[in-house]
Amino acid sequence: MWQLAQTDENNKSAGEAAGETARQAGQILSQITTWKIAQALIIVAVAFVVIKSLDWIVIRTSERVAKEWRLRIKQFLPFIRTLVMTTAVVTLMNLFLNLSRDNVLAVTGTIAVALGFAFKDYASSIIAGLIGLFEAPYRVGDRIRIADHYGEVVSYGLRAIRLKTPTDNVVTVPHNHIWTSTVSNANMGALEAQVVTEFYLAHDVDAQRVKQILLRVAYTSKYTHLTLPVVVIMQEKSWGSLFKLKSYPLDARDEFLYMTDLTTRAKRMFAKHQFAYPRWFDANSNTSIDE
Repeated sequence: MWQLAQTDENNKSAGEAAGETARQAGQILSQITTWKIAQALIIVAVAFVVIKSLDWIVIRTSERVAKEWRLRIKQFLPFIRTLVMTTAVVTLMNLFLNLSRDNVLAVTGTIAVALGFAFKDYASSIIAGLIGLFEAPYRVGDRIRIADHYGEVVSYGLRAIRLKTPTDNVVTVPHNHIWTSTVSNANMGALEAQVVTEFYLAHDVDAQRVKQILLRVAYTSKYTHLTLPVVVIMQEKSWGSLFKLKSYPLDARDEFLYMTDLTTRAKRMFAKHQFAYPRWFDANSNTSIDE
């Protein structure tokens, strides 16, 4: 009997608390006027213009300074956007709620329930985006792969990032992908990113000569960062010999131009030495080398 009475008392207290919350929320809603709505629209418009203007200024500035500073300047974008958005949200809350303790407590429960059901994924993405600002699994200018998407991070928003792929498509990826998906980052905020160029030759080629040619091709390329290591790795396959040239361009943006330059000049040298290519190629056996 005592437990039943205690349960009834708890239910009554919860009901009274919910009723009080609803009453206070109703009072706040009754204070919303047309002028306040107009002010809110102005605040949102100003925040939008400020964000777009700052984006334009930061990106334009980053493209005009020395390339060593380009990524560092772009990496300020997420913090600037977050600061402007936070200021706008706080201003809107103060406009409608006056940010008094009672008002904040009155709507906290309502907002939590709304986020929990209607905007669960959106809230998860925002939280992941805020955590990502400090853990930095990716930053503006990084070349990353998430799931099936690979490209350069060109925008870091509060909810999602935008990747520019090698085919110039822009892919929007919500931040909550970092909870469940792996993120492969090629340069982690640095200007350079390793490029792996593959070459397929027959079994009977002179492996030492091929290695010398590939090293020479890499060191004489106008794109190569000469202070970083250049490595040639060879692996025997059933169809022939697989050579991997691992090197770094001066700018990660030149990744595919760099690979093209290395490939065309290497093929020219292979033709000069009459190196044979595999007679058949099994794509399934082309496993990657992690070294």
